[in-house]
Amino acid sequence: MELLGTTTLLLLICVSCLFFFSAWRKRSGRGKLPPGPLAFPIIGNVLQLNLRDMSQSLHKLSVKHGPVFTIYFGSKPIVVLSGYAAVKEALIDHGQEFSGRGALPLVNKIGKGRGIIFSNGERWKQLRRFALTNLRNFGMGKKSIELRIQEEARFLVERLRNTQGRPFDPAVFLSHAISNIICSVVFGDRFDYEDKKFLTLIHLIMENNKLFGFFLVQERQNDQSEFTTENLARSTVDLFLAGTNTTSTTLRYGFLILLKYPHIEEKIHEEIDRVIGRGRSPCMADRSQMPFTDAVLHEMQRFINLVPLGVPHAVTKDVHFRQYLIPKGTTVFPFLESVLYDSKEFPNPEQFNPGHFLDENGAFKKSDFFIPFSAGKRICVGEGLARIELFLVLTTILQNFTLKPLMDPKDIDLTTLRSFALLFPKPCQLCVVPR
Repeated sequence: MELLGTTTLLLLICVSCLFFFSAWRKRSGRGKLPPGPLAFPIIGNVLQLNLRDMSQSLHKLSVKHGPVFTIYFGSKPIVVLSGYAAVKEALIDHGQEFSGRGALPLVNKIGKGRGIIFSNGERWKQLRRFALTNLRNFGMGKKSIELRIQEEARFLVERLRNTQGRPFDPAVFLSHAISNIICSVVFGDRFDYEDKKFLTLIHLIMENNKLFGFFLVQERQNDQSEFTTENLARSTVDLFLAGTNTTSTTLRYGFLILLKYPHIEEKIHEEIDRVIGRGRSPCMADRSQMPFTDAVLHEMQRFINLVPLGVPHAVTKDVHFRQYLIPKGTTVFPFLESVLYDSKEFPNPEQFNPGHFLDENGAFKKSDFFIPFSAGKRICVGEGLARIELFLVLTTILQNFTLKPLMDPKDIDLTTLRSFALLFPKPCQLCVVPR
């Protein structure tokens, strides 16, 4: 029995040594990766991370290990960039080297590296250039896209008016409206809110895994071209998913914020009445004369922090970054929350405060730290469209209605529902009262 115990102890020691040797080899292999918490063999740092609230975990690790550190998901290293200086240096100053798209196994299995968001290399360059060119051709940055959004905002106002002051959940209303704007760009037409085909499309957007399956069935027609049926279809899906979900969620959370802080909504009403009045639709030219409303919209996006980890990047070649050498293909998390919640740039960042984007004279104040759409070569292709949508839809609704909560504003909960990479507002109902 004593011999058996000794043998077991020696075996445990040997296994432990192998484990730590394996962890050491991870740190001392090709490239000199940034420091980070000790990773265990096979599982990496999974046990040390709160996968339901990665932001909190990464913040704690950045305090201990600095603005650039490495974590492991299994045996896969991930370099995390925390803070404005590190994110800017990587995504802007070394934009080409950090322009790859990091691997997400589930997404790769479904999308197979197609489309705009999760493609890489020449495919990504061609598809992104194609998307930007056609968005401009369809009116991006021109008066025509503004007219389409104004039209959809008016349809949304009529739908809200039909609630006749009854409580409703704004999620579906906003999703329909924003999706219709994408429809007008991609298809050249909008859908009636009760149209069965349109309702099916909305359902497919929400159940996007099913939608993905509809587009992986065609054979590639030209091995030299990236403009295949699969890539074009996947790119269209990317536009719908990214264009609908992010903007509608931002507006929905924005409504919740205004319900909690009615004095902020009242100041927007005052600015709308002074600049726009009631006789015409809001237009983008109004924004420069509405600094408070513009500041509220920026603060909403900063505070909401919709994609706190950013969409993962990857380095396209071995990169010398600061004193480290990051091997080609390494996944990189640009920790956007660490920039949007920088306490020096935005004092008391956990508090919603439009003053973060206003100077002492009440004029709108820009900030380089405002990067909800990320930065560099992988910045969101729909950023321009989203900015127009947010301003025109919000101001059109508030031009016509006052938002009414179903509870005391003090009791409204702004905490979010968190998944691994996204934040969502809690479901809520509200009423709209004509002004």
